[in-house]
Amino acid sequence: MAILIRRGVKDTDATTEPALRLDRSVTPPKAAVLLLHGGRADALEPPPALNLPGARMRPFARSLARATAAQGIALGRVRYAYRGWNGPRADAGRDALRALDELAAVTGPVPTVLVGHSMGGRAALHAAGHSLVSAVVGLAPWCPAGEPVEHLTGKRIVLLHGDRDRVTDPRESWAFAARARAAGAEVRALSMPGGDHAMLRGAADWHTLTTETVMGLLGLGEFPPRRAGTFVPVER
Repeated sequence: MAILIRRGVKDTDATTEPALRLDRSVTPPKAAVLLLHGGRADALEPPPALNLPGARMRPFARSLARATAAQGIALGRVRYAYRGWNGPRADAGRDALRALDELAAVTGPVPTVLVGHSMGGRAALHAAGHSLVSAVVGLAPWCPAGEPVEHLTGKRIVLLHGDRDRVTDPRESWAFAARARAAGAEVRALSMPGGDHAMLRGAADWHTLTTETVMGLLGLGEFPPRRAGTFVPVER
């Protein structure tokens, strides 16, 4: 059962509810992994109870839970107050930062990997400057031109993007990766042949590669050896 981290706030106010939901609490944890689902460019209502972007992340959560069982890894999700990014408000990014603050209050300074899809990828990259974050895995991330990268210095970034994505542009991911590397991040970018935005084509490959990547980033396994030679240059 998920644990909602409460900090004396009212459940009825979407803007003040906790942003962190822990699905596995470990005392003391060695590290943590937080998942961030997608959303919309603009929407000021809360995500609905039956939320397709959230459902897309469940297979990733299950795969990561199996892989990290008995490894002392806390697992959780970021809860958004609003369904959209909403321009300069960057609501999902702010919620990711709130969730990390709430995680720090519970676990202390544990290395944390953020795994985000689409808008969740943008939110994860936005929050990557937080002191807890050691790495980000962006799945078909939304990386618009001009997105800041200076805060990514010293961070480990992996971007996976399908070459048939018609919602977020993989070329923008490669451009973002190149700028992040120039800013001092350690970056890998991987094109998923035939992959679409919903990650339904080759779904098992998405789940397996993401889990292997996270395990490598946590130091619990080798960085996907089967894919070591398939990462595309970020200058692409």
